Amino acid sequence: MKKYAYWNNKGGTGKTSLAFQSVAIFAERNKQAKILVVDLCPQANISELFLGGLLGQGSENLLKLQGYSPRKTVGGYFQERLPSPYSMPQINSQDFISKPYQFNQNISENIDLLAGDALVELQSNAISTLANTQIPGTDTWLKIVDWLNDFIKSLNNDYDYIFVDANPSFSIYTQIALAAVDSVILPVMADDSSRRAVQNAFSLVHGINLPSAIYSQHNFSSRLTAAGRATPQFHVFPKNRLTQYMGSASAYHSVLTSIDHMISAILSSSPSVFSFSNINDGIVELRDFQTTGVVAFAFGLPFTALKPGKYNMPDRETQIRADYLQNCIDSMNMLISKL
Repeated sequence: MKKYAYWNNKGGTGKTSLAFQSVAIFAERNKQAKILVVDLCPQANISELFLGGLLGQGSENLLKLQGYSPRKTVGGYFQERLPSPYSMPQINSQDFISKPYQFNQNISENIDLLAGDALVELQSNAISTLANTQIPGTDTWLKIVDWLNDFIKSLNNDYDYIFVDANPSFSIYTQIALAAVDSVILPVMADDSSRRAVQNAFSLVHGINLPSAIYSQHNFSSRLTAAGRATPQFHVFPKNRLTQYMGSASAYHSVLTSIDHMISAILSSSPSVFSFSNINDGIVELRDFQTTGVVAFAFGLPFTALKPGKYNMPDRETQIRADYLQNCIDSMNMLISKL
């Protein structure tokens, strides 16, 4: 089983859109693989995309899942865990899983979904309190961050791939997401805040370049290591939303090059942080999806399900060009080749 998280400590990097497109197309290309998508972002945007998008009743379909008893969402599962935080209760984990194909027939049938839920934000304070409770002989933090691991194990290794869309924060539910995966896909954009976000990611996940030694024994990595657990490796850095105007002399290029230098420096000093040994194996350059992306996400469509031509959007008629669409598919193929 391979387990990936799409995460960046900075919002707006295209994390969810990349996750949706790459996972949906990966599933189409690997029909024999059983895939579970876990939405651990309270905004639940990737769930809405898989369930139909803005114009395909994705939001309404997510509300239907939240209306089940128990809720067919990650919030429903967490609700069952709150009374039993340190051991897996006797539940049927399949009760919380839905099949996006039943709502959105453009999604491959081999994808299952543990849908997102805004309820997770309300639950987070209680979950954090439980993680910090002092119980002799029990690592309560580890028991809590293993909630998703417990869920996956309860499914009897029924899946070949797990893909988790994680929230930009480093809150307790994001730690639950990252503790359950082997590899992190961290999208970046060509701006200074993305450069800082990459620095933050190394610090938050692996304790690299922490501002003070006071954090060295209490960060995410050291706590996992103390429990004999591996910390997820950084697997690929998609450079997202590049445009045709980003030439070698642009300020954007300078920022992206500085990110490369930062990654190279950490690769040299701490190679175990990465799943690759050559930086070229860990970088993917992706063009801006432009109008093609707007249409795809409005209808909850993988790029491979789109066709060139006119689409009626709520406020205007939109034209998708064949060459732009092919560029989007090519970009996803590059990212998928890294999985």
